[in-house]
Amino acid sequence: MPTALPPCSVLILAGGRGQRMGGRDKGLVPWQGEPLVAHVQRAARPLTDDLVISCNRNHAAYSAYADTLVSDTDADFPGPLAGVIAGLAVARHDWLLVLACDAPRVDQALLEDLLSLAVRGDSAAMVRQNGYWQPMFCVLPKRMLPLLEQAWQAGERSLQKALLQAPVQPLECAADDDRLANFNSPDRLR
Repeated sequence: MPTALPPCSVLILAGGRGQRMGGRDKGLVPWQGEPLVAHVQRAARPLTDDLVISCNRNHAAYSAYADTLVSDTDADFPGPLAGVIAGLAVARHDWLLVLACDAPRVDQALLEDLLSLAVRGDSAAMVRQNGYWQPMFCVLPKRMLPLLEQAWQAGERSLQKALLQAPVQPLECAADDDRLANFNSPDRLR
């Protein structure tokens, strides 16, 4: 019998500029009749009573999908590391599942596999696809917050580089795993 997964908080990152979307807020761009964020939220919601969305605009629209909203402390859209730090700071549980708002095909099975891997190893877990780390699909222990804050203060802006300063277990996924497809440009939406 599988061990029950512990409670986790979920962070959906939706705070970017949306440059490849012509400046549109990616999480709110419609796909199959719903905003992209709705698809991600639906996959993650069964795992949590603490769903946080990091957004820097359109707060009213995002509030329909979250228990808590956070924004970057620095202006000018500083990137996903800033959103993860803000999310870890408000997370109510010991584990934080981090997802991008533009990955509408992610499913609950993948999220459960990531969380299970992190808990079993008592460290961060991140998808690695075809040899490449995918930091927008990871589970972090809340205790990583000081490490990430320190990296930020030292000038690091890459989420992947900051996360890899600590032990990270890979969840290996195939190169063609559709669940990991991100829809970050108008062409991808088609």
